[in-house]
Amino acid sequence: MALLDAVRTGAVERRELVENHHAFVPIVLDGGVAGAIAAWTPDRRVLDTTDRAVLSILASQTAVALQNSALYQRGQLLLERAEQAYREANRSAADLQARNEELEATLKKLALTQRQLGVAHRNQALDEERHRIARELHDSVTQAVLSAGMQIEVCRSDIPDAERSERLDLAKELTRGAVEQLRSAIYALNRPSDSERMSLPEMLEQLSVAHMPGELEVKTRMGGTPVELSGEAEHALLRIAGEALFNAAVHANASRVVLRLSYGRDAVLLSVADDGDGDPARLRVMLRLAANDLDGSHRGLANMQARARELGGTLEVRRSRFGGVRIAARIPLQDNAVAQQVGEPS
Repeated sequence: MALLDAVRTGAVERRELVENHHAFVPIVLDGGVAGAIAAWTPDRRVLDTTDRAVLSILASQTAVALQNSALYQRGQLLLERAEQAYREANRSAADLQARNEELEATLKKLALTQRQLGVAHRNQALDEERHRIARELHDSVTQAVLSAGMQIEVCRSDIPDAERSERLDLAKELTRGAVEQLRSAIYALNRPSDSERMSLPEMLEQLSVAHMPGELEVKTRMGGTPVELSGEAEHALLRIAGEALFNAAVHANASRVVLRLSYGRDAVLLSVADDGDGDPARLRVMLRLAANDLDGSHRGLANMQARARELGGTLEVRRSRFGGVRIAARIPLQDNAVAQQVGEPS
């Protein structure tokens, strides 16, 4: 009755229980009892050693079958999870691909917009420079022509021949200067139609020609590896160079000017050095007083400094190695260079 009690109560043990007509063989799986094989025989049949061996083999085979079944179910579960993960990975890959395509399209649009803004800023800089040249030449040319006319008018009166000759020479010189200024203005105001494709060094080269009267020698020098700057930075540097060249040509009585653009690792340096009669110390004082200069006579220097500071840079006025004035603007590249990852012109 011990066997029947064990089966009824579920108190399965790891040892075999064998009686004459009853047998109980546990099924051991992974160190634990997963079940048992029970057998009964009629009263005339007594269990022997062969019966025990057969029951033990059956119990072992059953344990193997149960283990295989468990492994199969576990494998199926893992396979389902792997397939689900694969499907999710495919969906994620598709989403990532779509987002990458959207990002690439956005970057291309940003690059195109940036190039268009650069072209717009360059065109604006050139237009403003043309207007500035036109305004300044309007005053200087008008004054020169009026002065020449006055000299000629005096020559019509009764004056000594020596004085008449001197006044005519002066009138000739005034008209020659006016013609030179008009030629420079015409050249500056009639730039080629493809100017939007010019680089900053090319624009500075053209600007130096536009500001070069016959008696003024202007040389341009470029150094370092060119870096594409933002439209605002190019605009500011072009205006600073234009103002400095105009000051050298008109106010400093210079005969030689060197315009230099140098690209460094962290900054770009623009300098305009002349051999004129300007006084750097006096100009620095004028620069400090320019903010309170109500008549605007010194606003040119202040404007150059303001443009440099707006870009996080500096403006210095020093003595040039030619004996005149050297104006140097330093603009940091960190916030003023076009980011390469946005895209480069194709």
